[in-house]
Amino acid sequence: MNIRSEEENDFDAVYYLNSSAFETLSEANLVNNLREKVNPYISLVYEIDNNIVGHIMFTPVSLIEHPNLRIMGLAPMAVLPQYQKSGIGSELIQDGINKCKDLDYIAIVVLGHSEYYPRFGFIPSIHFNISCEYDVYDENFMILELISNSLQDKNGIIKYNIAFNDL
Repeated sequence: MNIRSEEENDFDAVYYLNSSAFETLSEANLVNNLREKVNPYISLVYEIDNNIVGHIMFTPVSLIEHPNLRIMGLAPMAVLPQYQKSGIGSELIQDGINKCKDLDYIAIVVLGHSEYYPRFGFIPSIHFNISCEYDVYDENFMILELISNSLQDKNGIIKYNIAFNDL
């Protein structure tokens, strides 16, 4: 078992992984688009016996009213179906959080399951008076502050890279 940064020769395996983990090819195509349109980004893979079984990606987002804040968006994350519910996703998330901290990001946002992400410290963004540009339920759009109180009095709307508009 090994978590490492994605390399160019992993792209096909990561595409296959995302296409297997989701009902459509949207997330697999999103990863390809983000690689082309976003810099910097964090893309990690989880290997078992030299096979990629998990993937996670973090890309910068902006708080429209405070565009200089360094905030990452977690999306997408995928684990091959036969390896789901084995802790791989949790390990990828924790490793990604640590990488975001190392790169001096102040927060991470995620649009995801309200019962899953709080275990990593994510709370609904409504507590910060921050919302998502997309029409989503408040409990599903969450934020993890990497630096305490870094979002205090920083309300507004989070904007994702234009590549997300194709989802």
